[in-house]
Amino acid sequence: MARSDRQTGHHREFWRLFVEGALRYPATWITSAGEATSIWIPPGATEMSVEHEERLGGLAAQWLGSSADDYLELLARFDAAHPRDEPHYYLSLLGTHPAYRGRGIGMSLLAHDLTVIDAEHLPAYLESSNPSNDDRYARLGFEHRAEFSYPGGGPVVTTMWRPAR
Repeated sequence: MARSDRQTGHHREFWRLFVEGALRYPATWITSAGEATSIWIPPGATEMSVEHEERLGGLAAQWLGSSADDYLELLARFDAAHPRDEPHYYLSLLGTHPAYRGRGIGMSLLAHDLTVIDAEHLPAYLESSNPSNDDRYARLGFEHRAEFSYPGGGPVVTTMWRPAR
């Protein structure tokens, strides 16, 4: 969610919470030169600890002002869309440094990750907030599952599922 003044300096604190929460698990990968990283939440695990969730609510109030409620509603929509009927790996974050985008590094990392997940014969789930990535995910076996939008008619998020292999 964007602040009304369009400032983005607070993003680091929000992302830090998500990364700290996920580092409790052994399913985090980074390319050898740090160009891209992926963070997976293993089956049955939570993305954040209770402490991290409490800190997230405080950060929303502190940094987002009148947009805090929309941000928390967006997180609730992500949570509501998340499947719970079958154990699976959840891709919490896939990011490529801006200097390396467009070279396929992130998708190569994702393909690596899926090889590891396939060895466990478990499905994988992700949310795509960028429609231009949906076909890339589909090439790796992810299937469109559902969609939801940001509060206030913002961007559409596509949920995608990759069956166990």
